Amino acid sequence: MAGSKPRILIAGGGIGGMCAAAALLQRGFDVQIFEQASELREVGAGIQISPNGNRALDSIGAFETLRQLSCKAERKEVRLWNTGKVWKLFDLGPVAIERYGYPYLTVYRPDLLTAVSEAVLRDHPEVLHLNARVASYVERDNKVTLTLEDGRSFEGDALIGCDGVNSVIRRLTANDAPSRYPGMMIWRGVIPIDLLPERMQVSMAVNWIGPNGHVVHYPLREGKIFNFAATIERAEWDEKTWTAPGTKQQCHEDYAGWHDDIHEMIDTSPQLLKWAYLVRDPLSHYTYGRVALLGDACHPTLPFLAQGAVMALEDGVVLARCLEKYQDVKVALQRYEAARLVRDNKMVAGANDMVRHFHNPEYRDVERADAYINREWSAEAINQRYEWLFTYNVDTVEV
Repeated sequence: MAGSKPRILIAGGGIGGMCAAAALLQRGFDVQIFEQASELREVGAGIQISPNGNRALDSIGAFETLRQLSCKAERKEVRLWNTGKVWKLFDLGPVAIERYGYPYLTVYRPDLLTAVSEAVLRDHPEVLHLNARVASYVERDNKVTLTLEDGRSFEGDALIGCDGVNSVIRRLTANDAPSRYPGMMIWRGVIPIDLLPERMQVSMAVNWIGPNGHVVHYPLREGKIFNFAATIERAEWDEKTWTAPGTKQQCHEDYAGWHDDIHEMIDTSPQLLKWAYLVRDPLSHYTYGRVALLGDACHPTLPFLAQGAVMALEDGVVLARCLEKYQDVKVALQRYEAARLVRDNKMVAGANDMVRHFHNPEYRDVERADAYINREWSAEAINQRYEWLFTYNVDTVEV
């Protein structure tokens, strides 16, 4: 059956590439995945998968696997950076299932990669090529030939660039400005939950919001570990790489004056890493002949709507649906772009806009903070920001 359909070459074996591969293999396509690393791996950090993302995971047969490894958050709330005053955002458990058909999960990022890669490799281990760093490609005679840095070459009917924020395929197609640092970085820590006070061992996602930063935390892996992610505004990034180890003292200094709970989490973290955010300008095209971009390769985003990985999952399923529906590969890729570009760019813009809600100067004054939060974090405002995200259906959206 695979031989009767186009061969799709996928550059990148991360979450987006594996989701696309799983959705294509379901539909009988011949798929080859090229991953530059020597093994499949993801950073050990937390991630939130909203109902629309879980719908995409279910479409490729990975939802149940991930659900067993994750936590179903009961609710989401915001807290003021210095006083700890709480505002409830929305329910995430049974209410989310009733309203959207799927729960809101808090997930250990390596577990997400495991779930989507198993959907590919349990039946098709031969499709994955490791130590396969992309060098170039040529499109000729209705085919695409992908060449790796070690000299090997592979021919297919289409090439999908799923190779991340610093995508080689994007450089070879869009040829736009490189990624840049947006003046914000994040501290990441993963904490064994039994090291934390009992009051913190609850199944919910919390956003601490402040004048120049915010902190997000929630449980992972059936409540056994705890994700700590703290974003702070910093004009310059002075490390040689985009991630580097940090000290607890540095993190304490970044959050001087913040609630004692924040500092307790910092003290309890076995290790803290500093990560620079990277952003790129929005693209007006995802497709270039028989080549298309997917996930962070075409729409890297700040994580402030918790939709980065979810966008890649949605992209992967919609791409497969388009290739299944349209026999002409170029037409199929154009339809994929038409189905995804506006939504993806709207997500990126929405995440950018969340900076003012997370880091607003009004939070410096308690009374002004109350007024701002009551207005900008009201049920009406929350619905406006999230409803259009959560109700999206990868299986029925028009392609």
